[in-house]
This record gives sequence, C-alpha cells and structure tokens, in this order.
Amino acid sequence: MAKGPIYGKLSCLHLEILINMKKLFQISLILSCLLFIGVAILAMSGNGSEAGIPLSLAFFLLALGIRLHPFLKGFTFTVLIFSAVSLAMFYPGYFVQIGTFKPKVLIIPLLQIIMFGMGTTMSIQDFLGVLKMPKAVLVGLVCQFTIMPFLGFGLAKLFNFPPEIAAGVILIGCAPSGLASNVMSYIANANVPLSVTLTAIATIAAPFITPFLMQQLAGQYIPIDLWKMMLDIANMVILPIGAGLLFNYFFHGKAKWLDLAMPIISMAGIAIIVTVITANGRDGLLQIGFTLILAAILHNVLGYFLGYLGAKLVGLNQRDCRTIAIEVGMQNGGLASGIALTMNKIATVGLAPAVFGPWMNISGSSLATWWRSIPIKDEEK
Repeated sequence: MAKGPIYGKLSCLHLEILINMKKLFQISLILSCLLFIGVAILAMSGNGSEAGIPLSLAFFLLALGIRLHPFLKGFTFTVLIFSAVSLAMFYPGYFVQIGTFKPKVLIIPLLQIIMFGMGTTMSIQDFLGVLKMPKAVLVGLVCQFTIMPFLGFGLAKLFNFPPEIAAGVILIGCAPSGLASNVMSYIANANVPLSVTLTAIATIAAPFITPFLMQQLAGQYIPIDLWKMMLDIANMVILPIGAGLLFNYFFHGKAKWLDLAMPIISMAGIAIIVTVITANGRDGLLQIGFTLILAAILHNVLGYFLGYLGAKLVGLNQRDCRTIAIEVGMQNGGLASGIALTMNKIATVGLAPAVFGPWMNISGSSLATWWRSIPIKDEEK
C-alpha cells in the first residue's frame, strides 16, 4: 500500500521527462529547418564556403528532430553520418592529418573492433544454419558473389570512371554483406536466421572470394596482389571474428555491458571511417560526386531486385526471397574501406564504399519498413 504514491510519483516524473524530450526534438527540428534555410542563403549569396558548420549542425539537429517520427527515426544514424561528412567536405585538413598523426591509421583497428563485435553476436549455430536450409544459403551466396560484383563492373564501364574509382565500385560489389542486413531482415519480417547465416558464411568466405573477384574484374584497372589481399582481409575479418566467437562461447551472458556498448562503438567506428575517407578523397568526390551517387543507387536497387528475382526463380518462399534481396543489396562498406586502405588507395578506391554505405542504410531501412507493412503471402496460404 505504501508503495502506491512512490510509483505514482515515478510515473509522473517519467511522463514529464517524455514531454520534455518531445519538446526538445520539436525545437531541434525547427532549428534544423532554419539552419538549412541559412545554408541555402549562404550558397546563393556566394558564401557557400562558410556553410560548413551550419550545415553540419543542421544535420545533427535534424537527426534529433526525426526521432519523433516512427518511420524517420530509423534514419537517425545515417543523418548523423551526413553531419560528420559535411565537416569532412568543408574542413578536410582536420581529418587528413593532425600534426604528425594521420587519422586514416585508425581505420583498420576500428574495423577489427567492429568485426569483433560481429563475432560476439554469432555462434557456431549460425554457421551450421547451412545444414538446416542448404538451398536458401546456396542461392544467397551465389547471388551475393555474382550479381553484385558484375553489377559493379558493369556500372564502372557504363559511367567510365577513372581507373581507381572504377576499382572501388567493383570492390564494394565484391564485398560480403554486413550486420546491417541482419537488422533490416528483422525489420522486414524476413528470415533472420537465414540472414545471420548468410552474413556469417559470406564474411568468412570473403578472404578467399573477394580477392579472386577483384583480380578478375578490377585487375584491368589497377594491379591486384591476390595473396596480399587475402592476408589483409583475413587479418581484418577472420582473426577478430574468431576472437568474438570465442568470447561469446566463454562469456555468453556474462558481459551485458559489452552487448550494450558494441552497437554504439560500431556505429561510432563506421562514422569515423566514412568521415576520414571522405576527407582524404574530397577533391575526387567534388569532381565525380553526382555520378558516383547515381552509381550507388543503381547498384543497390538492382541488387535488391535481382536478389529477390533470383530467389523467386528457384522457388524459395517470400520470406526467404526478402532475406536474400537484402543480403545481396547491402554490402559491408567498412570492410571495403579497410581493403582500400591496405592498398594505399583510400582517397580513390575508398571513395565508393564511403558513398555507397550511407545510401544503403537509407534504402535498406526504407525497403524493410515497406515490406513490414505487407503480409507474407506464403503464410496466408
């Protein structure tokens, strides 16, 4: 009986916090709109070079403001990426070199931390999933490592990109899917176990398949050292994921703080990687930015369509078709960025992963949310 008033006070306090947060988000959205208008005025008046900080702040406040909307809040991380990229485009020097320190050296360690985090979310059962659904896994892997590499190659030819930019477009196509695809499959009401299994196997296979595809498709643009690339990818993928798997096996459920921290650390790591690559490749991005964005949209959308079509043609159910479409369409941009760094071509080969990554988050979230609203026909029958 005595607890009633206390719980009542806590409920009122909780409600007051929610109301204050809603007001904060609303104010953020209004300020964001005003800043975007200010940026437009600066651009039209010939003072666009001064718009860096207002533009970055506008995106940051927009990220807070869209938290109010059930659908748009899924794009919060992507909008924050735009905020960071805005600073990189206007003030690249701060992200290229600080004194004697070059931030690009952080890319590989950050990628290894992200891969370790991926490993902690996996178990041996994820790899054994191939025994439970062999047909779907085989179709998914074949689509992943045929559709996307050849789409990248075709788009590089179509847009006649400079050699190293073309190699970057092919590289993002040769990369495996990442953890984001698992989240999108969950949102899309797809087959999450299949998604996790495909991501796990494609990632482990990447040290062998990605260098071979790069040598065959991108070798005409830049020299590809097959064995070095294999070792570099193994260092970025196999070792940290293996460590994560061991950690999960021995400490599963014993490190709740890590489960909470790793998604935040991974998102921060991706943001830093994209920002550093953007700053290093700023000049090239200004020259071919629009065509590279167009290539990213075509590559990604065609990946979804052809992945879904391929799965449908072999008779998979709709839930599996959705899963394979997402797995095929969404690539691991972070891994592609790391490979570009090991090739010492972060400012050119690394540009495509930096551009394709944010777009994939936007399209993946949109597609998954749309699919979630559409019932699975196989289940209705």
